[in-house]
Amino acid sequence: MATSLERPAVEGERTGTQVSAKRQLVTNGVTRSAWNRFTSKSTWHRPFQLALVFTDLAAVLLATAIAVNFTSVPDAGFHLPTPPRHAEPNIDPWYYVTAWVMLPAMWMLVLWGAAAYDRRYLGLGTDEFKRVVRAFLIMVALVSFMALTLKADLSRVAVATVLASALVLLVSFRAIARAILHHLRAQGKGTQQVLLVGTYPEALEVYRVMRRSKAAGLVPVGIYVTEGVSAVRGLETPVPTFAGRDVVELAAELKADTLAVCGTSSAKPGDLRRLAWQLEGTGRDLVVAPQLTDIAGPRVHIRPVEGLPLLHVEEPTISGVSLLAKNVLDFLSSLFLLIVLSPLFAVIALAIKLDSPGPVFFRQRRVGRDGEMFRCWKFRTMYIDAEERKAALMMENETDGLLFKIKQDPRVTRVGAFLRRTSLDELPQLINVLRGEMSLVGPRPLPAEDGDFLGDVRRRLLVRPGITGLWQVSGRSDLSWDDAVRLDLYYVDNWSLTTDLQILFRTIGVVLRSKGAY
Repeated sequence: MATSLERPAVEGERTGTQVSAKRQLVTNGVTRSAWNRFTSKSTWHRPFQLALVFTDLAAVLLATAIAVNFTSVPDAGFHLPTPPRHAEPNIDPWYYVTAWVMLPAMWMLVLWGAAAYDRRYLGLGTDEFKRVVRAFLIMVALVSFMALTLKADLSRVAVATVLASALVLLVSFRAIARAILHHLRAQGKGTQQVLLVGTYPEALEVYRVMRRSKAAGLVPVGIYVTEGVSAVRGLETPVPTFAGRDVVELAAELKADTLAVCGTSSAKPGDLRRLAWQLEGTGRDLVVAPQLTDIAGPRVHIRPVEGLPLLHVEEPTISGVSLLAKNVLDFLSSLFLLIVLSPLFAVIALAIKLDSPGPVFFRQRRVGRDGEMFRCWKFRTMYIDAEERKAALMMENETDGLLFKIKQDPRVTRVGAFLRRTSLDELPQLINVLRGEMSLVGPRPLPAEDGDFLGDVRRRLLVRPGITGLWQVSGRSDLSWDDAVRLDLYYVDNWSLTTDLQILFRTIGVVLRSKGAY
């Protein structure tokens, strides 16, 4: 890795233009100003943070309004946070100060203190929402402490309403803000420009991961090759490649606000440390992308040993209280949905019968957890001779691996096309969930006729298959078989109840957009 601790050239020296009186910050490991220390070259987060401040304030004020208008308290003494519905003209003015000023101000301070505005947690993952929940718990503790200390005559219903409403509104508003941010990032806005540093194969792997997840907002603008430069010459690379340059100067030239060190970027000890020194005061972020791209953060822990940071990778946890909660959630949710959706089932069954001859349901042998076979329920979407016609259509298969998909499949009925596009054909699998053969979230069950699953694919059988999963919310039939397997294995290795809830939430948007459904 090329690094240089020499003083950078004065702005304008290399271009021949008039030298500016303002010199560049010397990047020799000693920042010259506390202001420069915290000035980031990445600016996408500033308007987003400001928008979050306003939406959070709106959420807590709306929560106060809900408590004021939909709860009532005795009309004697000082009340928090709501007056009686038929308030007297001489309401204690402290009520207004507390409900509309002090409580929202406390919320904003606690959210800031819980790092809910930290740009590292915004836009992706669950850490942002975890910090909002943490702020909620702190607020509960603070309000309880103040009530006991001041011996205030509080309405418990009103306090519970204002706090619970604030939590729901904060999370909802932030989810909407995140969806807007993801939409902007899909258009190339609100992103970080990343210079990848490492060997070409390692940098290319990180490049592919970043391009797959556009919601992360990381856009590679170049690759700095540290080893094997000769092997890269003549290759058609997705972004420009460089070697033998000063990394910091190259980042400035490419207007990269983030440097990502990929894998084992250098064999020389101390290079990463010296690069971090060089970046001090420049406002550019330094991130390290080790060769753990398919292992989620909760399983990776840094454990320093005598100054040596060791990345400890925990084993996957597919048991315990979380798994019990998942099983209970599956059973209760499937039972409730089957009861509620029974009229819709009847309408769909009638439409299928009127559209084409044959049974309403299609049951196929699928492979479940630990290789156990079961019959997967679906609404029939094809003509009854679909299996016999499959062999004649094999040459038109538009997917690879164990998948067989055709966008304009002639075997699909008119009603079946609608059911597939809206994913309504999957609803009968709630029966499998109720029977314990499937889960709401998990890898999709594959047909048993495709034979034994060997190698990495077999690892999918460690968990129960699901109606929806990471594969479905990431592209469904538009993905290649390799990508589908990679996503399923990622889910198996990094499963958590939080991940399940996140996938269920994302499924709603995917179904409404009919993305990859055919």
